[in-house]
Amino acid sequence: MADLIADLEFLALAVTSVLAIMNPVSTAAVYSVLTEETPEADRIRVMKSAMKLSLFVLIFFALTGQLIFSILGLTLPAFKIAGGILLVGVAFSMLNPKITEYSADQLENIAVVPLAFPLTCGAGTITTVILLTSEATNVPQLVSVYVAVIFAIIVSYLAMSYSHLLFRFVGHHEMKVIPRLMAVFVLAIAVQFIINGTGEALPQILSAGFPSLAGMK
Repeated sequence: MADLIADLEFLALAVTSVLAIMNPVSTAAVYSVLTEETPEADRIRVMKSAMKLSLFVLIFFALTGQLIFSILGLTLPAFKIAGGILLVGVAFSMLNPKITEYSADQLENIAVVPLAFPLTCGAGTITTVILLTSEATNVPQLVSVYVAVIFAIIVSYLAMSYSHLLFRFVGHHEMKVIPRLMAVFVLAIAVQFIINGTGEALPQILSAGFPSLAGMK
């Protein structure tokens, strides 16, 4: 029973983490503006291409994250601390977003930039997926990471699909509040990653700096 509760808690953490950092609302807002004058068929094609690419990239990094650590000689605590610091930057950028304008001739490329990169599968989302994979202690928790990725992609797809209706009823001003609320969750997740990484790295740091403490219990 305890294992089941732990797995469910990890699933909830994975889903909320990926969803908050992916931030489907921001993606839907950009998509809505860039495709406002685009025919319906092209809008759907762009949306599907962006989500397929994002899904492939995130699953790839979820599968190869541990291998990358081995090849580069990285330790999980170090990556958790670095990833947490990176996510702090992501959180602050969400609190102070920069508006970017795209010309009409760039519309055919928006499935890749900016919808896939960096909005849906940017550095923050990739880092989160790798960190969650490293935190998984069993198969159900590992599967939870893939479930979280797929769920977040679906939410992003739906948000873009109904973005025009969503912004028509809610309004752009009100929708700006949601990314800032998500930024608070991202910042909390980042701090937790740093705390976890520091706690795991502390014995190694102490043993390197104070060899006499290595054998102490």
